[in-house]
Amino acid sequence: MNELIKQLVEQAIRHQLIQPEDAVYARNRLLALLSEAAYTDPGTVDTASIPDLLDEMIEQQITAGKLAPRLDEKERLAAELMDVFVDRPSQITSTFRQLYAENPQQATDYFYQLSQANNYIQTKRIAKNIQYQADTVYGEIDITINLSKPEKDPREIAAAQTETVESTYPTCLLCVENVGYAGRSNHPARANHRIVPLSLGGESWALQYSPYVYYNEHSIILSQEHRDMVINRQAFARLLEFVAQFPHYFAGSNADLPIVGGSILTHDHYQGGRYEFAMDRAQALHQFVLPDHPDVIGETLHWPLTVLRLSSPDASSLLDAADEVYQTWLTYEDAEHEILAATDSVRHNTVTPIARMRGERFELDLVLRNNRTSTDHPDGIFHTHADIHHIKRENIGLIEVMGLAVLPARLLSELEEVEQFVAGTATSTDPSHQKWATELKAAYNGQDVTEYVRQAVAAKFVRGLEDCGVFKQTPDGQAGLDRFLETVSRQVAGDRR
Repeated sequence: MNELIKQLVEQAIRHQLIQPEDAVYARNRLLALLSEAAYTDPGTVDTASIPDLLDEMIEQQITAGKLAPRLDEKERLAAELMDVFVDRPSQITSTFRQLYAENPQQATDYFYQLSQANNYIQTKRIAKNIQYQADTVYGEIDITINLSKPEKDPREIAAAQTETVESTYPTCLLCVENVGYAGRSNHPARANHRIVPLSLGGESWALQYSPYVYYNEHSIILSQEHRDMVINRQAFARLLEFVAQFPHYFAGSNADLPIVGGSILTHDHYQGGRYEFAMDRAQALHQFVLPDHPDVIGETLHWPLTVLRLSSPDASSLLDAADEVYQTWLTYEDAEHEILAATDSVRHNTVTPIARMRGERFELDLVLRNNRTSTDHPDGIFHTHADIHHIKRENIGLIEVMGLAVLPARLLSELEEVEQFVAGTATSTDPSHQKWATELKAAYNGQDVTEYVRQAVAAKFVRGLEDCGVFKQTPDGQAGLDRFLETVSRQVAGDRR
């Protein structure tokens, strides 16, 4: 254990988590957490990565009978060990603000690197994800098979079920109360977690990074008040204010309704980051004008979901235009395209908004969403349909909307079976994939089978996104979109590029 402790302290110094003068203090704190009574300098030691060192320490603790071999216990100890090296929140905020005064990108670079170095961002686990790009009719999209979130073992599930202390603290996974929280069997360890306070719309918000980043600098922008997600004018204003503060980041929000929203609707939050998605590169199809906002350019996009892209050099004018579009959509109905605004006073229409800076212009994408269900499509008329569910059944949230598929871990082994079936080395696949796999095999002509199946997965995902489009990329669908735009402005420009 002495060698591991020395290596971890040296790595913390190397990653600038602590200064050399902090080494003795840090070492002693580690000894206490590991229930080690004494330390002998082991001399020169090898250098392993911080995640590898933590894993080895935890395994030694389990072998010594000092730690239960449960995921929650292992994650709790790992977070506590790294918290030894992490500054208090006030110091991190002070450093962030000093760097921000020089350059916003320097500030986020510092905070992102810190969040990786202190193992809050699970870099070792993220590296397990299967990630690739695929060409589609809408451009190159991103596919991720998510292997980074560890599965709970039966012992942990049992422990959570027998938890004797029912706690509502922290209130949810996003609340600021998570900063420094030790964790328990049914709540993740957050001892090494830090946030940076922000002001958006005159309110207290905060910036943090996702522990399981799906793209570069995947950040979470959260209200410091625990309240439900709401899409409205104020939400648009906060997104635009955020990208004005951090012009190298985008910021977007999941929709605020079930089916078309994200997995957390009970805490107002957005997501951001430094990444160009396929939707960012989508081709503009039509240009339209909003008569009251001559400085706002409106465009429809060649994209599987229905996207209205508004841009202007003036954020205030853009905000007014976006709110007019949104207010019109809230009550808009088109029975021919199965769009009803509400059923028995239950709202169906909303948007997924995404803001960014493009040069000196503010840009706000409004993705039109509707969460109606029907007998034929009980999971959602504008959700992935049943023939896609063997690949993707979960909500199509902000990340997927922009063209990054986050697919379930089960697909790793299931797609290997599909490859074997297509190549002729297996006689069947998982029943959920059999029809699709048979179609793939019939069209297979001997190319690299892994690449062939990967491209087919991407095509399926895109088909699922098309299901989510309220106005399809067909002449009939685009005519329906034109009618909506006429309702918004009564003056749609006919510039069809």
